Amino acid sequence: MPAIDHFAYGFVTPAASYIMSSIGCLLGLLLTARARGAEDGSGAFWLAGAALSIGGTGIWVMHFIAMMGFDVRGTSIRYDVPLTIASALLAIVVVGAGLFLVSRKENSTGALLGGGLLTGLGVAGMHYLGMAAMNMSAHMSYDPLLVGLSLLIAVVAATVALWFSLRVRGALATTGAALLMGLAVNGMHYTGMFAIGVGVHDTVTPTSGAQGMDFMLPLLVGISLLTLGLLLAIFLSPSEEEMREDAELQSQLRRNRAGDGRADDGRHPAGPMEPHAQPARRREPSLFDDHGPGH
Repeated sequence: MPAIDHFAYGFVTPAASYIMSSIGCLLGLLLTARARGAEDGSGAFWLAGAALSIGGTGIWVMHFIAMMGFDVRGTSIRYDVPLTIASALLAIVVVGAGLFLVSRKENSTGALLGGGLLTGLGVAGMHYLGMAAMNMSAHMSYDPLLVGLSLLIAVVAATVALWFSLRVRGALATTGAALLMGLAVNGMHYTGMFAIGVGVHDTVTPTSGAQGMDFMLPLLVGISLLTLGLLLAIFLSPSEEEMREDAELQSQLRRNRAGDGRADDGRHPAGPMEPHAQPARRREPSLFDDHGPGH
């Protein structure tokens, strides 16, 4: 069996993957907070941004950075580009599905558990799809026990993350939640990685695909621009507390206008006027008046 090295660059890749995962999760939680306070139909926009941040940056980018430290002695590793892109899309879609599900039924335990199961299995699927995207002159096998443990970690982590997206508030709590989410994502990744066994072929054949470093420059540029754009959107938009206060103010103004309308109705009844309330009409003089002509 060849030597498998999960930390070919030392602890640089796990440290970088954890930092990137925590940043993505923190940004995602900030965006879900905006979605909670939105009442003008912009909630879907904020949730889509959260799915992109958590699924794209917090999970998939973390996975890819960690994979830069994975090395198998005796063979080179290349990546199938379509499968790699598909794994990224899968992570974003399943996180988005979970966020939209729990946001529609905030107090539903069933929605939370169902969303956690869907998102967790989807994230684990992203991980193993990303592993399947590796091309090498070798065959891979998996330890079923560690694979099952990675699935369990993924489901529990996803459920907790969705709960955080509904409940966590405040800078300190949000940062702590993001750090825990980053730890859980990395734990799931490395548990799945340690489940791998690799057997190098006796005859080494050329491998097709892209080198890992081929992804790094466009990945870093794209993620940097995306993060900058989302951060600007957060800074330029009102906070959840400000949106809640604005909603309360608008509600109070509507109640005040409704009260003024009822008061006006009391002063000016809408029903038919009573006879005594009708204005007196000018009557033409009659011959039968006491003071009419002739008297």
